[in-house]
Amino acid sequence: MSLAIELRHELAARIGPPGWRIALETVPREAFLGKAVYTYEPERGWVPVRRSEMTPEDWLRLVYTDETWVTQIDGVLAEDATDPVLISRPTSSSTLPGLVVRMLDAAEIGEGEKILEIGTGTGYSTALMCCRLGDDAVTSVEFDPVIAARAKAAIAEAGYMPMLVQGDGLLGYEADAPYDRLIATCAVRTIPRAWVRQVRQGGTITAPMLGWTGGVAFAHLHVTDVGTASGRFLSDDVYFMPARPHAAPPLDAIQLGIGDASETQVDPSLLKNDTALFVAQLAAPQAQHAWAGDILTLDDTETGSHADVRPTPDGGWVVHQHGPIRLWDAIEKAITTWREAGNPHQSGFGLTVARESQRVWLGEPDGPRWELP
Repeated sequence: MSLAIELRHELAARIGPPGWRIALETVPREAFLGKAVYTYEPERGWVPVRRSEMTPEDWLRLVYTDETWVTQIDGVLAEDATDPVLISRPTSSSTLPGLVVRMLDAAEIGEGEKILEIGTGTGYSTALMCCRLGDDAVTSVEFDPVIAARAKAAIAEAGYMPMLVQGDGLLGYEADAPYDRLIATCAVRTIPRAWVRQVRQGGTITAPMLGWTGGVAFAHLHVTDVGTASGRFLSDDVYFMPARPHAAPPLDAIQLGIGDASETQVDPSLLKNDTALFVAQLAAPQAQHAWAGDILTLDDTETGSHADVRPTPDGGWVVHQHGPIRLWDAIEKAITTWREAGNPHQSGFGLTVARESQRVWLGEPDGPRWELP
């Protein structure tokens, strides 16, 4: 048995749900990582690690660790990078296999079903689905033409021929609709209406969600009628790169201490908790947050609204708010509601997609709710 096959079997034994174990044992992940990946070093930033500079054995061991390997930074492939990239953001990666198969399993994918994947990426997850379901069952859409071309070559090298589309995944792919399952490998702020229209009644949409404040949730929705869907968030905390049109806009220079001052009973450091940050985002969906030492800042680029919260010498907190939206007041109210409900995880919330609106609810659909933008 070759080292690659041995490592695939070891990976499948560690992370593979029963339905996906054979696919993990079969699909060669090395075909999808190309000639280099990026690793992050605090002092240097994103550093390219090249296959040519490693032994074949060490490269295969890197490939089959259950890790996410970044393959593109701001449009620059790792194999094309000449120097480390200090201040920039990943734009494509090969997600850790453990998370990939957890997502596929959560999507309730089964034999005989037709799948639409949004975000082909390297093509590894596409190939896993082809291995289990057959080429004809899988359609995958990738926005970036360079990434799409690389994925197409890698998928073919691995021996699969699904329907691959280079285009805007937020529009889905109408030509092969309806689908039984839609799974997204990029994060969205709201569920695109085209996705709901293209999944059959009773089918599912499984997608990571990420807002501008940085709050995340993992949506698993059942399509209930034409153009409508509903479901709860799952227990996994998943972090995926946002679909490019859903990414947060750049912030201007931030001014501190402007606007009306008042006291608050909510410790701003609570927003370092993932679920609390998600709740804050529901209340102020257009805001972005940052920390300046122990001062929390919130800024809404659309309205120019601003808030900052800082500790006082007596152990309390003071908030300054400026602009048409009192960001912190809205967040404080939402956090209070969440605490009164017992601080549930995101899986205590759900999402309803109607034809004209989308809302997140706490507990049950008739519980406290927040409209998404």
